[in-house]
This record gives sequence, structure tokens and C-alpha cells, in this order.
Amino acid sequence: MRRNVIEAIQGIEIFPLIALVIFFGFFMIMLYWVFWLDKSYIKSAEDLPLDDEQELRETYKTVPNREGN
Repeated sequence: MRRNVIEAIQGIEIFPLIALVIFFGFFMIMLYWVFWLDKSYIKSAEDLPLDDEQELRETYKTVPNREGN
């Protein structure tokens, strides 16, 4: 039933091609962006999770605990 409905739509055969072109174009843009990205930006992004953990430790050192210390 669904197949008959989909086949009856005029011009539907172009949509898979459009989807492929959009996907391939996006993939190529991202590939270009990754290869030409500044290496210092990659290093700073690589260290972000560790930096946040260190900042949290420093923040909690200044917050008093339940006993008021």
C-alpha cells in the first residue's frame, strides 16, 4: 500500500539524489575544516574536560563543608 502511494508521487525519484548530495557536501566541508583546523585549537579542545575538573576542585576548596570548616 505505502509503496504504491510513494511510487505515485511525481518527481520523488530526485529526493534520494538530493539527500546524497547534501550528505556528501556536508561530509566534504567537515573533512576540509578538520584538516585545515589550527592545531592549537585542537589541543585546547582536547584539554577542556581536564580543565573543568581542575576548576571544580579549586571551587570546592573555597566552599565550606556542612560543619562550617
